[in-house]
Amino acid sequence: MHPDREPSWTPPADAGEQPRQVRRILRLFRPYRGRLAVVGLLVGASSLVSVATPFLLRETLDVAIPQGRTGLLGLLALGMILSAVLAGVFGVLQTLISTTVGQRVMHDLRAAVYGRLQRMSLAFFTRTRTGEVQSRIANDIGGMQATVTSTATSLVSNATSVVATIVAMVALDWRLTIVSLLLLPLFVWISRRVGNERKKITTQRQKQMAAMAATVTESLSVSGILLGRTMGRSDSLTESFATESERLVDLEVRANMAGRWRMAVITIVMAAMPAVIYWTAGIALRFGGPEVSLGTIVAFVSLQQGLFRPAVSLLATGVQIQTSLALFQRIFEYLDLPVDITERERPVHLDSIKGEVRFEDVEFRYDDKGGPVLDGIDVAVPAGGSLAVVGPTGAGKSTLGYLVPRLYDVTGGRVTLDGVDVRDLDFDTLARAVGVVSQETYLFHASVADNLRFAKPDATDEELRAAAGAAQIHDHIAALPDGYDTIVGERGHRFSGGEKQRLAIARTILRDPPVLILDEATSALDTRTEAAVQEAIDALSADRTTITIAHRLSTVRDADQIVVLDSGRVAERGSHEELLDRDGRYAALVRRDAQLQPTN
Repeated sequence: MHPDREPSWTPPADAGEQPRQVRRILRLFRPYRGRLAVVGLLVGASSLVSVATPFLLRETLDVAIPQGRTGLLGLLALGMILSAVLAGVFGVLQTLISTTVGQRVMHDLRAAVYGRLQRMSLAFFTRTRTGEVQSRIANDIGGMQATVTSTATSLVSNATSVVATIVAMVALDWRLTIVSLLLLPLFVWISRRVGNERKKITTQRQKQMAAMAATVTESLSVSGILLGRTMGRSDSLTESFATESERLVDLEVRANMAGRWRMAVITIVMAAMPAVIYWTAGIALRFGGPEVSLGTIVAFVSLQQGLFRPAVSLLATGVQIQTSLALFQRIFEYLDLPVDITERERPVHLDSIKGEVRFEDVEFRYDDKGGPVLDGIDVAVPAGGSLAVVGPTGAGKSTLGYLVPRLYDVTGGRVTLDGVDVRDLDFDTLARAVGVVSQETYLFHASVADNLRFAKPDATDEELRAAAGAAQIHDHIAALPDGYDTIVGERGHRFSGGEKQRLAIARTILRDPPVLILDEATSALDTRTEAAVQEAIDALSADRTTITIAHRLSTVRDADQIVVLDSGRVAERGSHEELLDRDGRYAALVRRDAQLQPTN
């Protein structure tokens, strides 16, 4: 399996600055500020209703019961019941709206990350493990669910409740309020320490989850299972996964236990505060202090108990926010990835595409550290013409083909389509203009028809059959029990390599692009099938520009122009006969190819 590889891009030095990050998180909620305002009103109303109950209780204990005023007692009791009902209704509405907003924010994040990744160049995916990408979308965003769906509302709700309760406590007795709040600064300091500790552990945990996801994606794919079984590595892969899982167990335990004892101390102290209030009131009364009525003491303790729940929750929310900052930072890293291949501000749109392709003094290198993969390439392919690119492995053949649809962008010179630099064209024009059949065929785990319609969603059944027929695969599909509704399996493993190649060719034929890039498109076919498919490709190439990249030279003999690449440079060019007459590199490749051909 591949070693762990993180994206080569790293965030700027100030990316972890908390104030900036918090402001960015708050901006995620901006589109929903109207709904959040309603939540704020509900929170305020719920807090006012909740703090009203202790005052009703004081009147009950100090006035209604001692004076035998049954009418007042009934009204006060009804008020307490009504307060509970209103608080419950407000709570349900508040949860509904806040959860909806949170889920919309989650959706926005998932869509933004996925959209960003869709815009990344091919180079990004060649250096990043698939499992790492999946983990960012699934685990990291999923891990933020509690934060974006309930934490924000909980923060506002608990903060409002704490403020309203403290005001009510001061209204009842300011001296007892001071006693109750003496330890609050200490509690805040402890919660911040716990939050920072959990944030660090969460970062490690998410990285470990990403590593596990990558291991699962690679080793439990069809290709991974085949490799593991045939190499006798199933047991070692299981042991490796168990080791990764064991590391995650340790991090999960540490994450859950971080600061638990310190938070437990806070809980114990706050739970003991009613006893402190009773003791303080008793001592004050014993030594001639101001007298406090029984109703006031009970109402105050009731408020204090009401303060206990939101205060502890508020501290826990602060810890949760600190922890979630690590997840947000990982998501923002992907959202901030620089997009190498973008549209111009005012791109060129071509309604009619002839298909002339030119490579003008093209240079390409993957990064500044390495040498050029392509250097000084000057090749012209007229509309409807055919170009074959051959050469040894690593000569830059596939890279040259990928420059036309902008899977990579040139680092020097330019590539033009109908005289327009492909970097100046809009993506829609490029997608319509250039079709690619690569040597690594990819099929979705869906039906044959769905895989073909990926190229043209509105294609009719007749068009599907015509494209499949041109690719010499229709008869095979028709003979299957479910025909075009047959599920191809994970990455198309229910089909042979040659059948998958023909399906890929049919998919590109269905799209009918003016320019075809055939990157080893017939490499997986046997000689007989290759000849049949090549015949279909030759017939289709009559009205379109075709660039064929090949190792097996039997597929390129009839090309209008053949270019031999060597170490990223054009070593030879000409027709098949011209190059044979020169008896150079191409002739040597032809002789090598002839020796490798099987003999009957």
